[in-house]
Amino acid sequence: MNARIFSAIALLVFVATVSAGRAASPEIVVRASKGQFEEVKERVVHAIENRGLVLNYTARIGDMLERTGKDIGRTRHLYSRAESLEFCSAALSRDTMEADPHNIAYCPYAIAVYALPGEPGKVYLSYRKLASSGSAQSAKTLRAVEKLLDDIIREAAR
Repeated sequence: MNARIFSAIALLVFVATVSAGRAASPEIVVRASKGQFEEVKERVVHAIENRGLVLNYTARIGDMLERTGKDIGRTRHLYSRAESLEFCSAALSRDTMEADPHNIAYCPYAIAVYALPGEPGKVYLSYRKLASSGSAQSAKTLRAVEKLLDDIIREAAR
């Protein structure tokens, strides 16, 4: 299966869970920010680029849900806007995969940016926590990736 499609599906399941009215699980970090969707998304992109990283792909999850919902007879409007921004860090990815080649499953990194209907001026930023299991070196490198994700959404949510 194409890695982008797999990442989009995984993030879709995660975002749908968050939006279903349930509290975010301990495996998901969610922060709210004031502003309009495009403004907050641009802050995330800048926070990524300010670290010398490059945005690889933008999954337009909200658009996909609207389009496919009609095809399967679902009409509930889940998001005003919802996108997943995917990127990678050559150094951190190399560190995590040298520590454990199976850590490839964590790459690329993704941050969801989404706004909910009925919540104007509020945009959510979220990411999946990475398991810090395996060897001590693997856990250390995965914590570094999670710190990167957290630093980016904290900067963007200001």
